[in-house]
Amino acid sequence: MSKEPNTTDFNQLGLSPKILDNLSSIGYKTPTEIQTKAIPHVMMGRSVIGVAQTGTGKTAAFLLPIIDRLTRVRARARMPRVVILSPTRELSDQIGENFELYSKSTGLTHALLIGGVSAQKQEVSLGKGADVIIATPGRFIDLQERGRLMLHMVDYFVIDEADRMLDMGFIPDIEKINRLLPPKKLTLMFTATMEKGIRKIAQKFLSDPIEITVEPERKTAENVTQFYTRVASRSDKDKALLSYLREQDVNTAIIFCNLKSNIPKLKSYLTKHLKAQNILTLHGDLTQHTRNQRLDEFINKEAQYLICS
Repeated sequence: MSKEPNTTDFNQLGLSPKILDNLSSIGYKTPTEIQTKAIPHVMMGRSVIGVAQTGTGKTAAFLLPIIDRLTRVRARARMPRVVILSPTRELSDQIGENFELYSKSTGLTHALLIGGVSAQKQEVSLGKGADVIIATPGRFIDLQERGRLMLHMVDYFVIDEADRMLDMGFIPDIEKINRLLPPKKLTLMFTATMEKGIRKIAQKFLSDPIEITVEPERKTAENVTQFYTRVASRSDKDKALLSYLREQDVNTAIIFCNLKSNIPKLKSYLTKHLKAQNILTLHGDLTQHTRNQRLDEFINKEAQYLICS
């Protein structure tokens, strides 16, 4: 059964003219379903649980109304009024980039607190003052324990990709951070799935939330072919992969491993059997600089295979 088209536009969501101008300048015309449903509730000061798949526009669903509300209330001091937590450095960086686009000419600033880069530079950024903190849980706690964060004026707390936070073991850190923030704050949580564990977390952090669920479209893009290969045992997976790479004459490939410890083993195996192929790896133990460098090498086709966690 097909969905009815979304006839709402951003002008109908109550956003300020300045933010609407920013959206127009970057080519945003029609809000996604999660944006249409979530933005009005956040604008009214309601806690929200947003359940939607990656790529549905969840970041704008919380950033746009928060930016709007920040611009309507003048800060008494340049102290953080928003804390946004995400599970990875890359996602935090992406949120920061979107914040800059959406908040252009508003005078609002943000500090990006992530691992893999200099903590001293981040301390300098905090010292200059920031309205919004975008962080991974570990670096946030590290800087807070050093006394670098003033949190008593925080009005908004966003937990992004809550299901990944759960999978990566960050929930105790988030509980600690939540206790550091003022009790009277608006909390928003966004997740791709609403399993039992996520619901329990929501009950801990959110008070009388609106739950918004956007069902994913179960459709594969026309230029994507999906298939799977059944093997007799786990030890046969590497052989099956090698066979596929050879038989299909694959030019470039991103290969994901479910465990970080399997990455060097797979690289060694493929290097041995594919001989001259240049193979790169990407995982959480690498510095941000190294990760960016390897991604650039792969994008520029200086390597044929990228094995990732």
